[in-house]
Amino acid sequence: MRILVANVNTTESMTEGIARAARAVASPGTEIIGLTPRFGAESCEGNVESHLAALGVMDAVLGYDGDYDAVIQAGYGEHGREALQELLDVPVVDITEAGAALAMFLGRRYSVVTTLDRTVPLIEDRLRLAGLDAHCASVRASGMAVLELEESPDRAVTAIADQAAEAVERDRAEVIVLGCGGMADLGRTITDRCAVPVVDGVTAAVRLAESLVGLGLRTSKVRTYAPARPKRMSGWPFPGVGDAGGRTADGLGAAARD
Repeated sequence: MRILVANVNTTESMTEGIARAARAVASPGTEIIGLTPRFGAESCEGNVESHLAALGVMDAVLGYDGDYDAVIQAGYGEHGREALQELLDVPVVDITEAGAALAMFLGRRYSVVTTLDRTVPLIEDRLRLAGLDAHCASVRASGMAVLELEESPDRAVTAIADQAAEAVERDRAEVIVLGCGGMADLGRTITDRCAVPVVDGVTAAVRLAESLVGLGLRTSKVRTYAPARPKRMSGWPFPGVGDAGGRTADGLGAAARD
């Protein structure tokens, strides 16, 4: 089994950390391929960067030259997961939804601890859109920028653990979800600091993707995620999709599973 894990930002070292965390929980025989978008922001902490990331991830996946069985979108918040599902028929798992979904098996209420406060509304909206907000006690900001997670890991762990403790004490959370792909490498250390279960979205997504592939399940193409209708797209920058000398979206899905 081969799973593509697509970072939503262009920081290569963060892609390596995400892939490292994914490989640590992958089953024997599962190959993890980390992808870094060739364009976009070095970190995603707002709407402009997140919408650009959606395009960057599509480009990275379409540009991958090889077979794969599932795709993980390794960004917390809104990064256009639905577009990938429309392009592909293999399972597509978003770490925001994976982390929240698994948390609900471990406790009645969960809280997300993320990076900057400005990202909180994006995460809240994504959880609401996915129907996962009913059991969310809170989304808390650690105050750490995404790139600071690598630059100051000790300070990041302390800030995240402090907010996790506040979520348990004040918001009555029973499970903590790490709200950034860049936190994946810090997951074990943060878990050791917390008194409740801690779910990392990247590792949760790996196990979910493996389960979907193992069950032989694919993205439904009946309605919502049906392939895009063939049409000319002016200035379309991505290879491999469209009617101007590349594969159509439907053709891409077939190629991915051949």
